[in-house]
Amino acid sequence: MDPGKQEILSKVPEVTLVFWVIKILATTLGETGGDAVSMSMDLGYLLGTGIFSVIFIVAVIVQISARQFHPVVYWVTIIATTTVGTTLADFADRSLGIGYAGGTTILFTLLMASLFIWYRTLGSIAVDTVSSPKSEMFYWVTIMFSQTLGTALGDWTADSAGLGYSGAAIVFGTMLAILAAAYYRTKISRTALFWAAFILTRPLGAVVGDFLDKPISAGGLNLSRYTASIVLVALISACIFMFSHKPAKHISA
Repeated sequence: MDPGKQEILSKVPEVTLVFWVIKILATTLGETGGDAVSMSMDLGYLLGTGIFSVIFIVAVIVQISARQFHPVVYWVTIIATTTVGTTLADFADRSLGIGYAGGTTILFTLLMASLFIWYRTLGSIAVDTVSSPKSEMFYWVTIMFSQTLGTALGDWTADSAGLGYSGAAIVFGTMLAILAAAYYRTKISRTALFWAAFILTRPLGAVVGDFLDKPISAGGLNLSRYTASIVLVALISACIFMFSHKPAKHISA
């Protein structure tokens, strides 16, 4: 390595195939888990959002306070963003009457603003540079917006656009496949491709989660939200403990 440069370990994981598998499982869990609390437990979207917001804040504090990357802490925090994103988006879209289109537009604007301010403040939005408390704050705020946006976008595509849960899953799955092809066959910014894929995994997880637990008459499989959530937790845990997880590395002058 150039003696004038140093290798800095990030507080987020290296982006690998396992990373994307866990991410999709986590976003699906966010949908089934969020709906289990707000709907199956009949606590409502507002109370559900309050409960998951507390969990999210605690998880982020633990994640930022940690001196190095810890897979379990990181993925628990990701799951916390997906659950609070689910109930928050449902509360805004349904309880406040903003609607899927309005909610998607507002959240997309907030997401782009977060990325823009992050870039202007620190000079990079690449995930391998997430190694300081300030960069982590930008990272988790951005993820929070992306997870909430994904819920609204998934519901909009499946319900308002009339594609249904399986149809919407095919749409988002195809878009992710296109991004994967662009990663290997083009020179498009890897950072831009990462964030595009990261954002799209959330609506994919949202529609897959709805497909699992919504009634058959509505196009779902009518599985128990509790059962689906437990199975997803087991799969995520297996991926975390069975595979090696390394922090992303950043070369800095």
